[in-house]
Amino acid sequence: MKRETGFLKIAVIFIGIPVLALCVFLLPQIASEAIEQAKRGASLAYAVFGILIVMYGSAIPFYMALFQALKLLSFIDKNEAFSELSVKALKKIKIYAIIISGLYVVALPFIAIIAEWDDAPGLIVVGMVIVGASVVVAVFAAVLQKLLKHAIELKSENDLTV
Repeated sequence: MKRETGFLKIAVIFIGIPVLALCVFLLPQIASEAIEQAKRGASLAYAVFGILIVMYGSAIPFYMALFQALKLLSFIDKNEAFSELSVKALKKIKIYAIIISGLYVVALPFIAIIAEWDDAPGLIVVGMVIVGASVVVAVFAAVLQKLLKHAIELKSENDLTV
């Protein structure tokens, strides 16, 4: 089992690397350009700042969710997959996904302003895809949490029967 979870742990780490690169390299560059735009009096810079705040703000629950995924995989390694700790990890993943989704819903008006200015209506779709993906993760985590809780209850009833 450790080989499969090891692969998944590496995959979780590789999911986090591009977001870290985005936060460290690309977003500061965009922020500096927005500051220059704001100095010239461009009102579009405020929409860019709004999106940057949301992107940096969503990185925190994103990495917290990745950490919970790593914890969940370590529980599987220790044969503690059917435990309350796993249920709590799934609950936290669900909450973090809802937070990310909510942050990007807040960012959609800023994205619409930039899409209108740049004449790129597809940009709104990108924002909605992020919201949709976060909602899917939240629903999936909620379903797994419910199934795991039910399996734990069945296991405890079965242990009491024997």
